[in-house]
Amino acid sequence: MQARHAPALARAALVLALAVTGFATGEAEAHRRFNPEEIKGIPIASLSHGQMAVIADYRSDIMKLAAQERQVDDTFVRLLNYGNIQYTYCLWGLVPGTLADEESPFNECAHAYLSAARELLFHMRETSANKEAVEDLVSRIDADMVRRESSFVLCQYSADTFDTASVVRPVWSDIPKHLPSLAAFSGLGLAFAAAGMVLGKGRSQPDNRD
Repeated sequence: MQARHAPALARAALVLALAVTGFATGEAEAHRRFNPEEIKGIPIASLSHGQMAVIADYRSDIMKLAAQERQVDDTFVRLLNYGNIQYTYCLWGLVPGTLADEESPFNECAHAYLSAARELLFHMRETSANKEAVEDLVSRIDADMVRRESSFVLCQYSADTFDTASVVRPVWSDIPKHLPSLAAFSGLGLAFAAAGMVLGKGRSQPDNRD
Protein backbone atom coordinates (compact mmCIF):
# COMPACT_ATOMS: atom_id res chain seq x y z
CA MET A 1 0.00 0.00 0.00
CA GLN A 2 1.33 3.39 -0.92
CA ALA A 3 1.95 5.74 1.99
CA ARG A 4 -0.21 8.49 0.53
CA HIS A 5 -3.31 6.31 0.94
CA ALA A 6 -2.71 5.64 4.63
CA PRO A 7 -4.45 8.76 6.06
CA ALA A 8 -7.55 8.19 3.93
CA LEU A 9 -7.79 4.55 4.91
CA ALA A 10 -7.17 5.38 8.56
CA ARG A 11 -10.00 7.91 8.49
CA ALA A 12 -12.30 5.46 6.73
CA ALA A 13 -11.48 2.81 9.33
CA LEU A 14 -12.34 5.26 12.09
CA VAL A 15 -15.66 5.99 10.38
CA LEU A 16 -16.55 2.30 10.41
CA ALA A 17 -15.36 1.88 13.99
CA LEU A 18 -17.57 4.76 15.15
CA ALA A 19 -20.50 3.33 13.25
CA VAL A 20 -20.06 -0.09 14.84
CA THR A 21 -19.76 1.50 18.27
CA GLY A 22 -22.87 3.55 17.62
CA PHE A 23 -24.94 0.53 16.64
CA ALA A 24 -23.61 -1.42 19.63
CA THR A 25 -24.49 1.24 22.19
CA GLY A 26 -27.82 2.12 20.63
CA GLU A 27 -29.35 5.54 20.17
CA ALA A 28 -30.33 6.32 23.75
CA GLU A 29 -27.93 9.26 23.85
CA ALA A 30 -28.41 10.40 20.27
CA HIS A 31 -30.88 13.17 21.07
CA ARG A 32 -30.25 15.01 24.31
CA ARG A 33 -32.46 17.59 25.97
CA PHE A 34 -31.23 19.20 29.16
CA ASN A 35 -32.94 21.02 31.94
CA PRO A 36 -30.63 23.55 33.64
CA GLU A 37 -30.26 21.33 36.71
CA GLU A 38 -29.17 18.37 34.54
CA ILE A 39 -26.15 20.09 32.98
CA LYS A 40 -22.91 18.81 34.49
CA GLY A 41 -20.40 20.49 32.19
CA ILE A 42 -20.32 23.83 30.38
CA PRO A 43 -23.69 24.69 28.79
CA ILE A 44 -23.57 25.58 25.10
CA ALA A 45 -26.47 27.29 23.34
CA SER A 46 -27.40 25.82 19.98
CA LEU A 47 -27.49 27.55 16.60
CA SER A 48 -30.19 27.97 14.02
CA HIS A 49 -29.68 26.14 10.73
CA GLY A 50 -28.72 29.38 9.05
CA GLN A 51 -26.18 30.19 11.75
CA MET A 52 -24.75 26.68 11.39
CA ALA A 53 -24.05 27.27 7.72
CA VAL A 54 -22.14 30.46 8.51
CA ILE A 55 -20.15 29.02 11.42
CA ALA A 56 -19.27 25.99 9.28
CA ASP A 57 -17.63 28.36 6.79
CA TYR A 58 -15.56 29.95 9.55
CA ARG A 59 -14.81 26.95 11.77
CA SER A 60 -11.31 26.49 10.39
CA ASP A 61 -10.57 30.17 11.12
CA ILE A 62 -11.82 29.75 14.69
CA MET A 63 -9.63 26.67 15.13
CA LYS A 64 -6.59 28.53 13.77
CA LEU A 65 -7.08 31.31 16.30
CA ALA A 66 -7.52 28.74 19.06
CA ALA A 67 -4.26 27.04 18.04
CA GLN A 68 -2.44 30.36 18.48
CA GLU A 69 -3.53 30.76 22.10
CA ARG A 70 -0.65 30.32 24.53
CA GLN A 71 -2.36 30.94 27.86
CA VAL A 72 -5.59 28.97 28.12
CA ASP A 73 -7.96 28.18 30.96
CA ASP A 74 -10.08 25.16 31.82
CA THR A 75 -13.13 26.47 29.98
CA PHE A 76 -11.11 26.97 26.78
CA VAL A 77 -9.73 23.42 26.95
CA ARG A 78 -13.11 21.84 27.64
CA LEU A 79 -14.85 23.73 24.84
CA LEU A 80 -12.07 22.91 22.39
CA ASN A 81 -11.97 19.22 23.33
CA TYR A 82 -15.74 18.87 23.24
CA GLY A 83 -15.95 20.49 19.82
CA ASN A 84 -13.21 18.26 18.42
CA ILE A 85 -14.82 15.11 19.82
CA GLN A 86 -18.18 16.10 18.36
CA TYR A 87 -16.53 16.92 15.03
CA THR A 88 -15.08 13.43 14.87
CA TYR A 89 -18.34 11.75 15.89
CA CYS A 90 -20.05 13.78 13.18
CA LEU A 91 -17.53 12.38 10.67
CA TRP A 92 -16.04 15.83 10.03
CA GLY A 93 -19.24 17.04 8.38
CA LEU A 94 -18.51 14.90 5.33
CA VAL A 95 -21.75 12.90 5.17
CA PRO A 96 -24.13 14.53 2.65
CA GLY A 97 -26.91 16.53 4.29
CA THR A 98 -25.16 16.82 7.65
CA LEU A 99 -25.52 20.59 7.88
CA ALA A 100 -28.62 21.47 5.90
CA ASP A 101 -30.90 18.42 6.19
CA GLU A 102 -32.89 18.27 9.43
CA GLU A 103 -33.65 14.60 8.74
CA SER A 104 -29.96 13.66 8.59
CA PRO A 105 -28.84 11.28 11.37
CA PHE A 106 -25.82 13.59 11.74
CA ASN A 107 -27.66 16.90 11.96
CA GLU A 108 -27.87 17.24 15.73
CA CYS A 109 -24.23 16.33 16.28
CA ALA A 110 -23.38 19.00 13.68
CA HIS A 111 -25.36 21.48 15.78
CA ALA A 112 -23.22 20.41 18.72
CA TYR A 113 -19.74 20.83 17.20
CA LEU A 114 -20.59 24.09 15.46
CA SER A 115 -22.23 25.50 18.59
CA ALA A 116 -19.08 24.58 20.50
CA ALA A 117 -16.97 26.44 17.92
CA ARG A 118 -19.04 29.59 18.34
CA GLU A 119 -18.90 29.28 22.14
CA LEU A 120 -15.13 28.90 21.95
CA LEU A 121 -14.89 32.07 19.86
CA PHE A 122 -17.03 33.93 22.39
CA HIS A 123 -14.75 32.72 25.17
CA MET A 124 -11.65 33.86 23.32
CA ARG A 125 -13.31 37.22 22.86
CA GLU A 126 -13.20 37.59 26.65
CA THR A 127 -9.82 36.00 27.40
CA SER A 128 -7.54 36.11 24.36
CA ALA A 129 -4.48 38.32 24.23
CA ASN A 130 -4.97 38.40 20.45
CA LYS A 131 -8.12 40.50 20.73
CA GLU A 132 -7.74 42.32 17.42
CA ALA A 133 -7.76 39.09 15.41
CA VAL A 134 -10.64 37.66 17.45
CA GLU A 135 -12.75 40.80 17.05
CA ASP A 136 -12.02 40.89 13.34
CA LEU A 137 -13.29 37.32 12.97
CA VAL A 138 -16.38 38.04 15.09
CA SER A 139 -17.16 41.07 12.91
CA ARG A 140 -16.82 39.06 9.71
CA ILE A 141 -19.08 36.32 11.05
CA ASP A 142 -21.68 38.84 12.27
CA ALA A 143 -21.71 40.59 8.91
CA ASP A 144 -22.11 37.30 7.07
CA MET A 145 -24.98 36.26 9.33
CA VAL A 146 -26.78 39.54 8.70
CA ARG A 147 -26.18 39.31 4.96
CA ARG A 148 -27.56 35.76 4.83
CA GLU A 149 -30.40 36.41 7.32
CA SER A 150 -29.18 33.29 9.07
CA SER A 151 -30.98 33.78 12.38
CA PHE A 152 -34.36 33.14 10.79
CA VAL A 153 -33.70 29.59 9.59
CA LEU A 154 -34.73 27.33 12.47
CA CYS A 155 -35.07 23.58 12.94
CA GLN A 156 -36.00 21.15 15.70
CA TYR A 157 -32.52 21.33 17.28
CA SER A 158 -32.21 25.11 17.30
CA ALA A 159 -33.55 25.38 20.85
CA ASP A 160 -31.22 22.70 22.26
CA THR A 161 -28.69 23.30 24.97
CA PHE A 162 -25.57 21.16 24.69
CA ASP A 163 -23.33 20.12 27.55
CA THR A 164 -19.57 19.53 27.40
CA ALA A 165 -20.10 16.58 29.76
CA SER A 166 -22.37 14.75 27.29
CA VAL A 167 -21.45 13.76 23.75
CA VAL A 168 -24.18 13.84 21.10
CA ARG A 169 -23.84 10.81 18.86
CA PRO A 170 -25.30 10.46 15.38
CA VAL A 171 -28.47 8.39 15.11
CA TRP A 172 -26.73 5.45 13.48
CA SER A 173 -29.91 3.39 13.22
CA ASP A 174 -31.49 6.09 11.03
CA ILE A 175 -28.83 5.81 8.32
CA PRO A 176 -30.79 3.22 6.27
CA LYS A 177 -33.78 5.60 6.25
CA HIS A 178 -31.74 8.62 5.07
CA LEU A 179 -30.77 8.03 1.46
CA PRO A 180 -27.79 10.47 1.24
CA SER A 181 -26.23 8.94 4.36
CA LEU A 182 -26.96 5.41 3.17
CA ALA A 183 -25.35 6.18 -0.20
CA ALA A 184 -22.25 7.60 1.50
CA PHE A 185 -21.77 4.54 3.70
CA SER A 186 -22.52 2.17 0.84
CA GLY A 187 -19.83 3.91 -1.19
CA LEU A 188 -17.42 3.58 1.71
CA GLY A 189 -18.14 -0.13 1.91
CA LEU A 190 -17.51 -0.54 -1.81
CA ALA A 191 -14.25 1.38 -1.49
CA PHE A 192 -13.08 -0.96 1.27
CA ALA A 193 -14.06 -3.98 -0.82
CA ALA A 194 -12.16 -2.63 -3.84
CA ALA A 195 -9.10 -1.86 -1.70
CA GLY A 196 -9.20 -5.39 -0.31
CA MET A 197 -9.32 -6.87 -3.80
CA VAL A 198 -6.37 -4.75 -4.95
CA LEU A 199 -4.30 -5.68 -1.90
CA GLY A 200 -5.20 -9.34 -2.26
CA LYS A 201 -4.26 -9.33 -5.93
CA GLY A 202 -0.94 -7.63 -5.15
CA ARG A 203 -0.04 -10.22 -2.52
CA SER A 204 -0.93 -13.12 -4.80
CA GLN A 205 1.44 -12.01 -7.55
CA PRO A 206 4.88 -13.69 -7.44
CA ASP A 207 7.92 -11.59 -6.79
CA ASN A 208 9.97 -11.76 -10.02
CA ARG A 209 12.64 -9.30 -8.99
CA ASP A 210 15.18 -12.14 -8.68
